[in-house]
Amino acid sequence: MSKIYIPTGYKMPLTNNELQRAIELIHADFQHNLTVRLNLHRVSAPLFVDGSTGLNDDLNGVERAVSFDIPDVGTDGVVVHSLAKWKRLALKRYEFKPGTGLYTDMNAIRRDEEVDNIHSIYVDQWDWEKHITDADRNVDYLKETVKDIVGCICDTATALRNSFPTLTFKPERKVTFITTQELEDRYPELTPNERETEICREYRTVFLMQIGGKLKSGKPHDGRAPDYDDWSLNGDLLMWNPVLESRFELSSMGIRVNAAALDRQLTERGCNERRKFPFHQMLLAGQLPEAIGGGIGMSRLCMLLLGTCHIGEVQASLWDKATMEACEAAGITLL
Repeated sequence: MSKIYIPTGYKMPLTNNELQRAIELIHADFQHNLTVRLNLHRVSAPLFVDGSTGLNDDLNGVERAVSFDIPDVGTDGVVVHSLAKWKRLALKRYEFKPGTGLYTDMNAIRRDEEVDNIHSIYVDQWDWEKHITDADRNVDYLKETVKDIVGCICDTATALRNSFPTLTFKPERKVTFITTQELEDRYPELTPNERETEICREYRTVFLMQIGGKLKSGKPHDGRAPDYDDWSLNGDLLMWNPVLESRFELSSMGIRVNAAALDRQLTERGCNERRKFPFHQMLLAGQLPEAIGGGIGMSRLCMLLLGTCHIGEVQASLWDKATMEACEAAGITLL
């Protein structure tokens, strides 16, 4: 069943040819800005990993990875959901020093995703990870990194408007920081998504912190795997989307778990069976570097800066019949 929403009077502000050139500009400019501000270097990354290693991102713990047997290797491969854990191992293997890090083009398949205007079974994002010191494991360091990423977005938006004057979106550079508990206290009668929409409506650019643990209401704000982000030092970057008139998540990121945080969160989530995986054993033994990292949606960023109403306008994927018919009737081209 289609969940598509088409704003009244919506029209894509660029031609299809201009759109492709604009997407190319966003990718090139944002990647450059990100590498300079965060001191990152590009690396190659896998499309799939060994299913027995525990390296795949488990997301909320219920999504099924696309898997396939590899007879000549003698194991099953699983298509990544994201590279949240793989990147931290790569920091160690590629010998990145504190203060430096990596980024990569991440392509994933999330077969159980509920597709709508902003969700697709195909996920593309800039996955990044940076080696930090133990002294950097604090909220101030997290906030400064968030401000750097928002600066990258705003600088790319400026370059885009200069090249395509018909585009008018100007993101808010000032970031409002708020925790999930503060947000629940502020809007106790609303659902988590409704809370996010209201705070973004007011402040435009918001970093919502501390996602994963239970709130005073007894429920977590949102699901977060227990074995990569430290739930006390993570968050989602949200911006106001004027086309969809709603909150718009661009990035999930955070300071990664150390041995103590991993031990605590595995127990709290009831995932102690993961302790047997090689990745988790390395973490619990303190053999992986302290890190901060996240993913920044490529198609999401293109949607926001270009003013499109559907993610299928900026990426090629598969859609249900009702969505395709609705888009065709509205003059929307799905790639």
